[in-house]
Amino acid sequence: MVPQAGEINFMPLKEHETHVNYASEQFCYSNKVTPKWHDIWTKIQIRVNSTKVIRVIQVESEEKLKELDGFSLWMYVGLLFKEKLNDSYINVDIFSKETCLKVDTLDQNSKYSISVTRTLDPKLFIVTFLGLLLFFCSDLMSSPIYLMILGGWSFSVYLTQLAFRNLQEICTLYWEYLLGYLVIVGCVSFAVCYKYGPLENERNINLLTWGLQIFGLLLLYLSIQIRYIAVTLIIIAICTKNLEYPVIWAYAIYSRKLFTAPEKPSPPRLLSEEEYRIQGEVETRKALEQLREYCRSPEFSAWKAVSRIQSPKRFADFVEGASHVVPNEASVHEQEYGLGGSFLEDQLFEEEDEEDDSSFDEDYPETPWPQNHLNFQDKTGHC
Repeated sequence: MVPQAGEINFMPLKEHETHVNYASEQFCYSNKVTPKWHDIWTKIQIRVNSTKVIRVIQVESEEKLKELDGFSLWMYVGLLFKEKLNDSYINVDIFSKETCLKVDTLDQNSKYSISVTRTLDPKLFIVTFLGLLLFFCSDLMSSPIYLMILGGWSFSVYLTQLAFRNLQEICTLYWEYLLGYLVIVGCVSFAVCYKYGPLENERNINLLTWGLQIFGLLLLYLSIQIRYIAVTLIIIAICTKNLEYPVIWAYAIYSRKLFTAPEKPSPPRLLSEEEYRIQGEVETRKALEQLREYCRSPEFSAWKAVSRIQSPKRFADFVEGASHVVPNEASVHEQEYGLGGSFLEDQLFEEEDEEDDSSFDEDYPETPWPQNHLNFQDKTGHC
């Protein structure tokens, strides 16, 4: 394109179009597509492929391309991290409106091609899945055996796959480095495992669990191209992971309200001695009256009862309304169980004897025989 006054000359890039060049050139890609929710695993890449050595510098806009013509120390240091050589893949943020490149050919016979692709990257989906797996299965992976299986073996298989692609070249040209690496890493790994052993401390296991969870959330954030969706998924994952605690608390509160045991009844009031005597007399009269009514009823067999009792006349008087005890029995009961009676005196004497025995035990606790043998000697000093 022909530049106007004050503008720079650059070549526009379009998706799925390949440009082939032989000289140094500047390119700009304008992203006019607004990202949607289904673009969470969409990746935009600019690929620069060359047969010889070239230098590729990435900037954010056309204005940055103008600044490349001048010299600035900070700009030079920053560009060192953005330079790419030969076959390069440049990732473009899907929210970025414009991305510009400057390609410098270091050889006059250099040929390079540049293209832009927008595709659904399955690697981002795999990274998202791994992030969720690490976050939700961190408790299980904290166990040493599972950590070795999922971490050590999978990483070893990945490195072995990469090494087998160039195994012959590595063994031929770099066999000294390969042998030294195997010996040093093997010895260091054996020493560390032998010294520390597996994780057994609960705090160390918790630190490993939290580290796996943070790493899983970081993978989840980096693998999703739309940041607010990534943050939303992280919040949902954290809430889902810790949902068991509020559920358990809610269930405990609900079950406590639903299955609350009835309150224990208050203990009944104890009767005084006078109340106890009056209640006994009332209940006794009531029971005697019920007995008289039963004896007068047709269901009662009078002849059978008379044949079994010693004093039929006394029973007949009781049924007619006489007292159930004679005066002699009342006086004997009063002497036996009344105030000053023999039964009450025996009870009092038994309580006094028990108190004396307990006080004697407190004053003279039992001691083993050797201590008594040493403490109680006669005047001569002999045992």
